[in-house]
Amino acid sequence: MEIAVIGAGAMGSAIGRRLVENGARVLTYLDGRSASTIERAKAAGMEPVGLDAIAASRLILSIVPPAEAVAVAEQIAAELRRMGAKTTFMDCNAISPRTMVEVAAIFGGDCGMVLDGSIIGGPPKPGQKGPKLYVSADTANDSGVLVEYGLQVRHIDGAIGAASALKMCYAGINKGVTGLGAAMLLAAIRSGADAALKRELQESLPDLDAKFVHGIPDMYPKAYRWVAEMEEISEFLGEDDPAALIFKGMAGLYRKMARDREEGGLLAGQLDNLNSGG
Repeated sequence: MEIAVIGAGAMGSAIGRRLVENGARVLTYLDGRSASTIERAKAAGMEPVGLDAIAASRLILSIVPPAEAVAVAEQIAAELRRMGAKTTFMDCNAISPRTMVEVAAIFGGDCGMVLDGSIIGGPPKPGQKGPKLYVSADTANDSGVLVEYGLQVRHIDGAIGAASALKMCYAGINKGVTGLGAAMLLAAIRSGADAALKRELQESLPDLDAKFVHGIPDMYPKAYRWVAEMEEISEFLGEDDPAALIFKGMAGLYRKMARDREEGGLLAGQLDNLNSGG
């Protein structure tokens, strides 16, 4: 069975590895990608091929940063039309339902089936079942083959946009709380209240404190990717919802954290020092 995975980042390559380990032949497209991405894909057992081979696959999974989702869909749809081929394309990216509808429209009715997917959880690890791949608009159960190759698939009753809505809501809570924690811890550091805040969190909100201790350092190298995701959540909520402004602010926060990483990590150092008790 040939499955194409577009995107060999941490998630895409780990998904690819899980599929390969369970007997699938996993194809990917690496033109223009960095040396580290190419090495990561090959280490996962993914086979670099041309777009024609990707388009000829029975199932294509798009697992890329949200800002790249539409461009990937356009690239694949153009190749399918050039070849006169059809396939099943599943967008697994953290995009809003509106963007997912845009992706589906790019394929139209002449390129095959489009499925709405969303991944919840971290990249697959040996001995663990996760992450969960939620899928909607899959009336023919085209995603069922992924279960045979080691992925955990959950179907959502609903059309294009249902799985994307789930991702927006879950990520808004999970990554929103991480961003809120980072913002207020940094404010406490600036104001000299950090030690007192840390102690109070440990005493009155220990579960939340534990999330910050693990979640904030984990967020830091991913912050650049979370910017577009927060913007998608804001768009999902809509201009009439005041909460949309919260996620516009979260996008700005994660942009700030990404810039800090590029400039040497002063803010990250402050947060690490606080979380480690130093």
